Amino acid sequence: MRRDDNGNAGTGRGGVRRSRLLRADVYRLGVSGLRSRPARVVLSALGIAIGIAAMIAVVGISTSSRARLDDQLASLGTNLLTVQQGTSITGQDTTLPAGSTGKIGLIHGVSAAGAVATLPDVKVYRSRLIDPNRSGGIVVQAAGLRLLGLLDGTLRRGTWLTTATANYPTVVLGAIAADRLGIVTPGSQVWLGGARFTVIGILDALPLAPEMDTSALIGEATAAGRFDWDGKPTTIYERSADADVETVRGLLPRTVNPEDPGNVSVSRPSDALAAKNAADLAFTGLSVGLGSVALLVGGIGVANTMVISVLERRREIGLRRALGATRGHIRTQFLAEALLLSALGGLAGAVLGFGVIAAFAGTNGWPISVPPVVFAGGIGVTVLIGAVAGLYPAIRASRTSPVAALDG
Repeated sequence: MRRDDNGNAGTGRGGVRRSRLLRADVYRLGVSGLRSRPARVVLSALGIAIGIAAMIAVVGISTSSRARLDDQLASLGTNLLTVQQGTSITGQDTTLPAGSTGKIGLIHGVSAAGAVATLPDVKVYRSRLIDPNRSGGIVVQAAGLRLLGLLDGTLRRGTWLTTATANYPTVVLGAIAADRLGIVTPGSQVWLGGARFTVIGILDALPLAPEMDTSALIGEATAAGRFDWDGKPTTIYERSADADVETVRGLLPRTVNPEDPGNVSVSRPSDALAAKNAADLAFTGLSVGLGSVALLVGGIGVANTMVISVLERRREIGLRRALGATRGHIRTQFLAEALLLSALGGLAGAVLGFGVIAAFAGTNGWPISVPPVVFAGGIGVTVLIGAVAGLYPAIRASRTSPVAALDG
């Protein structure tokens, strides 16, 4: 007869003493049962580990990606608004009035404003020998001198347009435009609008203004003098204090075009990044579902292992029953084996999942951001599945008749 954790014997109905297993005995019995079948235990634990690792890795990669996006938005700012031409009732594109950038700068709360103007009839090529129909999708735009700072842009190489260089045939290339033209270093020349232009700078990618990546940017003075630009901007970028963003957003259409504010489109580029993040979360949910299926398969493997264990150990169960072990003892033993097996798989899966997250985040330069509750919840779910998977085999083992088991 065993005593309880306090050293007292338990009693059942009618004052009959009830035997209980000590916690240390339960643990030893569970470990002993698992050690007797190492190969099968490893395979079952591996099934659990793969499922839990898949779930943790998917959630961890998603949270790390969101952390990277948050850091990126924090550095670039979410107070950037973009003003563009709208569409008329007849479906035709309208234009922004000349001088719109200066008007926006007068709005209370606006800290900076800058613009670009697309020159649709001007193309850029690597040399004059290139087929005119092969422009590579590069857009030539006139850019203001404050644009780079306004967009928090950085230069891969070279310099930005200045008061001096903007009056000469010089050009700054976006990241993708430079790659398509095969320009690696400033100082190279390109064929732009029927004349040679010198590349003075190459931009890094601009997440909040991706249209700049495929642009060739020239000074406004050059655009007006060489290509008869009329001074009307295509896109205006504006920054204001975070607290004034929504107020300024409501004033922009009427400021830019008082006669027809409905034909002015105002957007916030960070909203597009947030939408992309929402789409990523949807795919994350799908991946978590697939991980859950893998975890379920692992649970079935645990149940299968425990059922086979009961069938293989009938003589052991019968002998223990004949020596005085109660049904509760047998049930507790097999349930403990299932829980230990699941906990082993859960811990291995947590370690494996974290390793995948660390490798993926390190490769992409993301911060590792995984809430501790993900690991705790994953291991907890694994133990719960193990308990459910081991319940039936444990009950079946406890109902084994000593006489029938020893005779079989």
